Amino acid sequence: MNYRTHIVSSLSEIGQADWDALVALQQDPNPFLSFAFLHALHESGSATPETGWQPQYIALYDADEQLVAALPLYVKGHSYGEYVFDWAWANAYQEHGLDYYPKLLSAIPFTPVSGPRLLARDAPARAALVDVLVKTQKATDVSSTHVLFPPDEQAKQLADAGFLLRSGVQFHWMNAGYATFDEFLATLEQKKRKNIRAERRKVREAGVTLRRVRGPAITDEEWRFFARCYRNTYSEHFSKPYLNLDFFRRIGKTMPDNLLLVIAERDGHPIAASLVVHDKTTLYGRYWGALEHVPCLHFETAYYQPLEFCIEQGIQVFEGGAQGEHKMARGFLPTRTWSAHWLAHPSFLDAVARFLEREAGGIDDYIDELNDRSPFRTEAR
Repeated sequence: MNYRTHIVSSLSEIGQADWDALVALQQDPNPFLSFAFLHALHESGSATPETGWQPQYIALYDADEQLVAALPLYVKGHSYGEYVFDWAWANAYQEHGLDYYPKLLSAIPFTPVSGPRLLARDAPARAALVDVLVKTQKATDVSSTHVLFPPDEQAKQLADAGFLLRSGVQFHWMNAGYATFDEFLATLEQKKRKNIRAERRKVREAGVTLRRVRGPAITDEEWRFFARCYRNTYSEHFSKPYLNLDFFRRIGKTMPDNLLLVIAERDGHPIAASLVVHDKTTLYGRYWGALEHVPCLHFETAYYQPLEFCIEQGIQVFEGGAQGEHKMARGFLPTRTWSAHWLAHPSFLDAVARFLEREAGGIDDYIDELNDRSPFRTEAR
C-alpha cells in the first residue's frame, strides 16, 4: 500500500485520540507510550529542542487519512537521558574531526523501559515505517540513528533493515502469585531474607513511617514536596534534573490512575518520596528523592513498598529501571534489553559492529554469571 508520510514536531499534530488508539493496538504497550506522558515531557519543557530533544516523529497515513504507523523520534544534540551509553562513540568521532551530533534517536526520553517503538496497525504498515526511517536517516545530515529498548521482534526487524543490535541488562521482579510480602521473602535464600528484614527494621527504628498515595489522591502540596526531593537528589550528585514540577503536575492530571506516590515521614514531617508508574500487569520504578538521610530508606521507599503494592494488586512484573546489580539481593532477576544502531560513516559502522560483537559475548557471560547467583532458594527458582 501507499502511505502518506508526515513528519511532526508536536504530538498535537497527530492528536491524542489517534495516537492512543494506535498505541492500544500494539503488543504489550506501556503507560510511557501514551499521549499524556509524551506530551507532558514536551509541554513541560523537559524534552524540547532547547534541552537537546527536538521531536521529529514519523507518522504514516493511509488513503482514508487514518493513522496506521508512527515512530517516536528525536533529533538529539547530546546523549543525556538515554541509558544506552554511546559517549565513547561520540568521542571517537570527535578525535577524527567528525561530528557525532546531531543524531536521530527513537526512545521515550529519560525512560529506560522496553516497549514498542515501531507503532503500527499491521505488518505492512510496520514494514513501511522501517523503510521510511531508513530513507530518512540516509537523506538527513545525521551521523547515526539509535532505537532504544525495542522488544525482541522489533529489534530483529531493525537488524534485518541493516541496524546493529546491542544488548544490555536490567533487573525485573516476577510475581509468583505471592499472597503476602512474607510469602515472597520465604522464597529467598536465608541471608537475603535476613538482610531485607534488617533493612526494613532500621527504617522503623529510625521513627520513619510510610504511606502510599494513589494518583487521583495526590495533592498539589505532595507534588511540590516530591519535586523538591527529586531535585535535591540530583543536586547531591552534582547534576541537573531532567524533569520539573510542571511535568509531574501534568501527568498527575492526565494519567493519575497509572501513578503511585510513596511518602516517608518522621515526626509528622515528610522527608522522602518515590514515584512509580504502573498499569494492571507491570509496575515501573521511576523517581526517588530525599531531604534527609536515613539508612536503608531508599530500599524501603523505592523497592519494598512498591513490591508490597504489586503483591496486593496482583501486578505481575516490577521493572526496577536501569542498571543496579544490587537489586538481585532483593529478588530482582537479570533481563536482557535491546537497542538498534545505524551509523552513516562506513568505517565507524564497521568499527562499532566489531565492538558490539565483542561486547555481546561479555553480556552473555555476565547474564550467565548473574543467573548462577540467583537470590532464590534452589527449590523456589
